[in-house]
Amino acid sequence: MAFLITLQNHHRAYGLHSHARLPTLPLMINVTPKIRLFVSNVLCPESTITLSRGQSHYTVRVMRQGAGDHAYVFNGRDGEWLARIEDASKSACRLVLVDQSRPQLPEPDIWLAFAPIKKTRLDFLVEKAVELGVSRLSPVMTERTDVSRVNVERLSVTAMEAAEQCERLSVPDVDTPLDLKTFLSSWPVDRRLCVLDETGQGAPITQVFGVSFADTGVAPDAIFVGPEGGFSTVELDALRDLPFVTLVTLGPRVLRAETAALVALACWQTLMGDGCENRLR
Repeated sequence: MAFLITLQNHHRAYGLHSHARLPTLPLMINVTPKIRLFVSNVLCPESTITLSRGQSHYTVRVMRQGAGDHAYVFNGRDGEWLARIEDASKSACRLVLVDQSRPQLPEPDIWLAFAPIKKTRLDFLVEKAVELGVSRLSPVMTERTDVSRVNVERLSVTAMEAAEQCERLSVPDVDTPLDLKTFLSSWPVDRRLCVLDETGQGAPITQVFGVSFADTGVAPDAIFVGPEGGFSTVELDALRDLPFVTLVTLGPRVLRAETAALVALACWQTLMGDGCENRLR
């Protein structure tokens, strides 16, 4: 993406001395940053951002960026901005915002609830769910859940890194794990909860997601995938009785939990989300 950068105003960033003769006309420089970072700061023209120690190390040591190089930054509220590195310290790298590269736009509102699975596969699930545009991640402890502890902080970092990589403008929240009873009792009843039913008792996914919000009168959806081994019969019976629950089947094959979640998200984005839209950059 090309940005109009005036050398007279940025001579230090490009290694020019103050007494050097500079062109009086702006020069169009094609700036294509190598890195993209999520920050919590308010983003506005000419504001300064100091990166965390971890982000500074990544920028300077891993990606070998220095003063005068550029990065994209976003905060989930103010769109995406082009920033110039002013101070390439490995412990506190400092950036100055140059221009907004993309405005903040609404995103599809699809949540993912899941019974936690083993670490490597859970990290994979969270990463790919973020790439597929999920807006909230909710771990739920079910009868057959094989994991007793969920590292929410680690999953939040995984979600942030995935959002940076896939060029989305927000990072989804990762909730504290809840047991199934508490999860269902606190559920917003105006949001449809699409439960992936591996027994084949649910409606075909294209039938469920092919119905528009205007036709159903419900708020944006959530997808709920159970543990390895599936929901228990008691759990499925309890879910089936809830007015906000719709049981969904993904076809004749038995899928791993992470595969089922990603298939469902991909179908939802294609049929009801932004899966058919073009990239904005």
